Amino acid sequence: MTVQRSGPSVPESAWFKSSYSGGDGGECVEVAVAFGAVHIRDTKGVDGPLLTTTPEAWSRLLALATSS
Repeated sequence: MTVQRSGPSVPESAWFKSSYSGGDGGECVEVAVAFGAVHIRDTKGVDGPLLTTTPEAWSRLLALATSS
């Protein structure tokens, strides 16, 4: 997993927000899936740092977050 200050060249059209995100903003993240990488950014700070991880690590994180 890496944090990048200047993000990779990811087209704006590749970013999406979770369907669980509310319309009022605040605590949302956006995700862009690219070949061999998943990029994550803060919806409020799209020019800020990115978190980049592997698709496998992202899947494990989602599995942990949804198991209760």
